[in-house]
Amino acid sequence: MFAIFGKKKVKEDVVANIFVNTILNTVDNGFNDVVGVINDAPEFVTPPNLSLNNDDAFVLIIIAANLKLIPTTLKENQDDRLKQLIITKFSNAFGVEQDQLLEAINNYQAYLAKVNLPSKNTRYAMSKAIFGKYNLNQFQDEYFRNMKSPNPMFLKRLDEITENFLWNWDAYTNKFQIV
Repeated sequence: MFAIFGKKKVKEDVVANIFVNTILNTVDNGFNDVVGVINDAPEFVTPPNLSLNNDDAFVLIIIAANLKLIPTTLKENQDDRLKQLIITKFSNAFGVEQDQLLEAINNYQAYLAKVNLPSKNTRYAMSKAIFGKYNLNQFQDEYFRNMKSPNPMFLKRLDEITENFLWNWDAYTNKFQIV
């Protein structure tokens, strides 16, 4: 399976396929856990009753966060090519135009940066974005609701589960050489 000397070479198109399929599979299998954490959170005065069918914002948060991590591991030209391939494959999977999807991803990446300022921790940004995009502030007790800030205990639990939705580019590139 591995090359005798060095890492196994994998084409960018194959990496993009693996990435897209893994992200979609992880979201399909894991969103119900996220919904459970949200709906059962003791920090909420009333349960949000988030539906399992309401995963659109979650999918975009996960895609935006993971695409943001690509340049931290890959070379400049390679990260641009791979991101373009990934966007093409996601747009085909969702049946939307690439320009529309790219605009949505860019908007979500800007939102992730905004809600997480000044931190640059992607996992924290994902949790805060979920909190904001699903309007969870309205379900908190008066103190945190008035502060318009997530209860830190709830946010910590959300951080722990969102970590499972981040692609580990370092581990992947340690095993494979993307060509």
